[in-house]
Amino acid sequence: MKHGANIYKYAKKSSCKTDEIIDFSSNINSYHPKIKLTPTNNMLVKYADNNYTNLKKAISTKYQIKKSQIALYNGATSAIFELFRTLKEKRVYLYAPLYGEYEKAVPKDKKIIKINRFKDIHVEPKKNSIVVFVNPSTPDGSHYNLDRLFAIWKKQNCTIILDESFIEFQKLKSLRNQINHYKRLYIIQSFTKFYSCGGVRIGAIFSNKCNIKELKTPMWNLSSFDVEFLTERLQNRAFDKKSRKLHVKNKKELLKILENSKLFSKIYKSNSNFFLVKSKKSDKIFKHLLKHKILVRICGSFDFLSNDYLRFAVKDSHSNKLLLTAFKDIKY
Repeated sequence: MKHGANIYKYAKKSSCKTDEIIDFSSNINSYHPKIKLTPTNNMLVKYADNNYTNLKKAISTKYQIKKSQIALYNGATSAIFELFRTLKEKRVYLYAPLYGEYEKAVPKDKKIIKINRFKDIHVEPKKNSIVVFVNPSTPDGSHYNLDRLFAIWKKQNCTIILDESFIEFQKLKSLRNQINHYKRLYIIQSFTKFYSCGGVRIGAIFSNKCNIKELKTPMWNLSSFDVEFLTERLQNRAFDKKSRKLHVKNKKELLKILENSKLFSKIYKSNSNFFLVKSKKSDKIFKHLLKHKILVRICGSFDFLSNDYLRFAVKDSHSNKLLLTAFKDIKY
């Protein structure tokens, strides 16, 4: 399984509709209130403001950076691919396991070196390299204090790509404030995860003004509806407050269910909205849950992990209860 959320494949396999699948594989915020926004003629007929002024203003306020430090793309994955097209360094250090699209985005003329962040995190990269680090990490959800690593990277004059797509769930420390002090720092930000909008494809790169000017962003690469939706959600303080409150509650429920199941030899401590677990019976667990129309993430496609590892995303209380029932039905 290369990514979570492949509910179409597994719904077909289970001979059911996609909305019947309880998708613990997808690490999207489980709080998604109904929106009031509806498409208008202006959204459909007129060209949008290709500077995305209102959206950038909302992002600027929310993330406490300047509008000139924001580049917007049709999803974080597009941002990653576009960024790598502009970077000239020939060596890329990937702190793995991490989001698989980073490796795919590296051009063929660059050399990839993978660092096992579970064992060798403080390995010193060569000078003038690119380093990629996801914080909080995936699929384990660890949030790292990067002070020591950041000092190493700067000493080596590295271009730093730091992915903070999961940082909002628990209001963790960000390094966004460093883009004014280190000119070779790029922050990748997905708005899909916390803002509960997998179908709204908007991602961003945050960096200093000069770097942003050098990036190539296609004209009108965001739909008017997506822009209006995200602008409204970013300005909705009640959404943030309710999301984090439910996240704490549902995450505690999920952790208790995983612990009480006695199925896993290890449950990783998480600072995000998912848990990585390990079991020699993971294949049987996966198949058993699928019979209950519950889909989880097999993690064998991640570097340094095997199919013994599964990831459970934090879902709502109803989904947690269905998972608990399914676990009770396991006979081995």
